[in-house]
Amino acid sequence: MSISGQTAEQASPVAEIAAGSRFGFGANWRRYLRLLDSTRIEDAQRSLQQMLAMPSLRGLRVLDAGSGSGLFSLAASRLGATVHSFDCDPESVACTRLLRDREISGGKLNEEQWQVEEGSVLDQSYLDSLGSFDVVYSWGVLHHTGDQWTAMDNVSRLVLPNGRLFIAIYNDQGLRSRWWCWIKRCYNRHPSSRWPLILAFTPYLVWLRWLYRRITGAGRVGRGMTLWYDMIDWLGGYPFEVASPEAVLRFLRARGFELRELATARGTAGCNEFVLERVR
Repeated sequence: MSISGQTAEQASPVAEIAAGSRFGFGANWRRYLRLLDSTRIEDAQRSLQQMLAMPSLRGLRVLDAGSGSGLFSLAASRLGATVHSFDCDPESVACTRLLRDREISGGKLNEEQWQVEEGSVLDQSYLDSLGSFDVVYSWGVLHHTGDQWTAMDNVSRLVLPNGRLFIAIYNDQGLRSRWWCWIKRCYNRHPSSRWPLILAFTPYLVWLRWLYRRITGAGRVGRGMTLWYDMIDWLGGYPFEVASPEAVLRFLRARGFELRELATARGTAGCNEFVLERVR
């Protein structure tokens, strides 16, 4: 099921980024945070409310596994949840802590309501220390670990009975997915290729998407993202694995989950989104 050729045995993320075997997501998120405003935060909150079918998360314990910028941890905390965030990338952890500290300094929450740590979804001993959660959120993370199915199994174990698992996994497009994997590998292993790739794909991944939104009135990129940083995340996002909706559902149904919400990428290279409930 893997197309990345990676294994669960990992060096430190910093070393992997330096070696060109991993994308520096945290550095991209740090630049993105300069553009974060109240509208983008509200977009993120609405995304959680709609997919989880929950207007409020008050009284719930939420795990953000692979917190990235920290935007969705922030959104969950503003919806009333007690949040635990972690990421294996130190710069992502720093981004998440920055948003958490702003909320604390602004008097909007206390430290006990939002914990931030460095950790990996492939570190079983770390995950065992966290306990269980009402909602486990891992959007666009598991397919970048180098061992997608182990990571999925690991986070699924953290969901309480009748709790929700909200994940997003890149759609399997067969040969096209393998081509994108090659592009991403080049982007990371050969720094001189980065600007040529950015220039080559900007007309498609930024300009045409912007024009489509202007014509159709679709507005912003979903989930509070921006077209530019979404493109950089896509071109650089490596390790890279994919899965069909059917494969993900088979895998998680065998672990006691039932589907509650599904948003498919409709044949594109985007992410399929799943919200599943642990029923046994």
